[in-house]
Amino acid sequence: MDILTLDGSHGEGGRQILRTALSLSAITARPFRLVNIRAGRRKPGLLPQHLSTVRPAAVIAGAVVSGDRLGSTELSFTPSRSPKSGSYVFDVAETAERGSAGSVTLIL
Repeated sequence: MDILTLDGSHGEGGRQILRTALSLSAITARPFRLVNIRAGRRKPGLLPQHLSTVRPAAVIAGAVVSGDRLGSTELSFTPSRSPKSGSYVFDVAETAERGSAGSVTLIL
C-alpha cells in the first residue's frame, strides 16, 4: 500500500494532525509520513507530548516507526496489524518530568 504523506506546515501542524493520522493509520493499516512537523513554530519538530502518543500507538498497532525523537520534523508510521485489545501500561509521568503536558487523553 502507498504511504500517505501529510504536510504539517499547514494549520497547527502538531498534535491534532498527528493524533488523527495515528488513529486512522492504525485502524486502516495504511502507513503515513508526516513532514514539516510544527513548521513555522518557535520550536519546530516533535515535543515530548507528541512522542507520548506515537509510541503507545506503535505498540498497539505493531507499527514500525522512524523519526520518533525529540525535535524531529518528519515521522513515518507503518502499522503491521489491526490494533490489539488488551491491557497496556504507558508512562505518561515521564513526559511530564521533561517539562511537558503528560496526559492520558493525548494517548487515547
